Amino acid sequence: MTSDIAQTSFPRIVLAGLSGGSGKTIVSLGLARAWADAGLRVKPFKKGPDYIDAAWLGLAARTPCTNLDPGLLEREPLLALFREKAAGAGLSLVEGNRGLYDGKDVHGSCSTAELARTLRAPVALVLDCTKMTRTVAAVVQGCAAFEPDVALAGVILNRTAGERHRSLLRRAVEEYTDVTVLGALPKLHANPIPERHMGLWSEQEMDGGGDAALGELGRVMTQCLDLERMLDEARYAPEPDNPEVSLWPRAEVGPSPTIGYVHDAALWFYYPENLEALERAGARLVRLSLLDDEPWPELHGLYLGGGFPETLAAQLSANAERRREVRALAQSGLPIFAECGGFMYLCDQLEYQGREWPMAGVLPLRTGFCERPQGLGYTEAEVVVDTPFFRLGETFRGHEFHYSRCAAPTGGERPLLALRMRRGRGMLDGMDGACVAATQAGYNHIFALGTPQWAPNFVRAARAHLLQLSGERS
Repeated sequence: MTSDIAQTSFPRIVLAGLSGGSGKTIVSLGLARAWADAGLRVKPFKKGPDYIDAAWLGLAARTPCTNLDPGLLEREPLLALFREKAAGAGLSLVEGNRGLYDGKDVHGSCSTAELARTLRAPVALVLDCTKMTRTVAAVVQGCAAFEPDVALAGVILNRTAGERHRSLLRRAVEEYTDVTVLGALPKLHANPIPERHMGLWSEQEMDGGGDAALGELGRVMTQCLDLERMLDEARYAPEPDNPEVSLWPRAEVGPSPTIGYVHDAALWFYYPENLEALERAGARLVRLSLLDDEPWPELHGLYLGGGFPETLAAQLSANAERRREVRALAQSGLPIFAECGGFMYLCDQLEYQGREWPMAGVLPLRTGFCERPQGLGYTEAEVVVDTPFFRLGETFRGHEFHYSRCAAPTGGERPLLALRMRRGRGMLDGMDGACVAATQAGYNHIFALGTPQWAPNFVRAARAHLLQLSGERS
């Protein structure tokens, strides 16, 4: 970089791949830990929709991760969110998803490339070099030329077979392209973080929370990659745009209701921005578990996120007292919002690996685990029934990713379904959002900043429940 170019106040770099499975997540985790261990304040971001990789990036950087998703946020609020969360960081590390130019359509809308353009961020391309030599140069050249306004900072040669292989790859890229080789990584003998049907394990399932694996990844990146060159690219990127946009809800006048959110080994898929939006709208949040017998405080609302309830179905089912408590809270009119795994918990039964496990019984539905995804990708929902969280006629965007399938009881009465899915599968016949009393639950996930009415409506409903309880006591 030339010395007459000013350093940006928002150093940033995007990690992208050619496709899912290219190794960019492992590289991103290793880089975040390597720079954090070197004393740099790293702020991680993940191009969503994503919970699992985002959680690991937060652990690697020792700082919570923020999702940046052009599919769920318009350009101006996305930029405002980035600038707010990146302020003061020594580096913002943004992990993309899928392939660099893969998006919702043939034009690449909502792609990692689109996000990089919006942020005016340089891109480091992670390339799986398995069984490739000279062809790598053609691939790199094609990516560099495909959308010239995407600033390709360099390429990381991943999964190389040995020194001779690495030498051939480096020489090919350097001879046939103008793209910098940022380093070459060997094939790892074993995946340091095991995977399952929906992605990486959670840190709660690994000894020491996965910290040893992250430390080893950081050491590999330090040894094999040109970290200083990558930092230079990040530090001399152009300044990102600074839109003037209102990002967060404001608290209304009135008492602060207590909203519990379940965060344990079964349910832990939460966007931090969703929780922050609830707090900014006036709620007091308390973290809860469905797996222990610790008493819960008085609640005025309950939020059940996604996760892996199927893998802990036996423990969830065995905690019969908690199941009864949740059912009683729902029957009392407590506002409850549940997404995916939380929805599965609220049903009558959960079937997994040939066994049926009783769940909370709030909804007269059952779910069963399947070998293939039953819903995957962005969604668009139309509200066809008023609920405490959404109003009739509204539309909003979200996403779904689930391996379970929902079924209504034979001959039984279905619950009211509040959402018609314009895009996405939902739970039954293109519908989602099962409603009973003040409970709404379904497969659809929302991002609070892209669905700005959700948090204020939730807090408003919880406050009304608080006032009702106060009136009953007086």
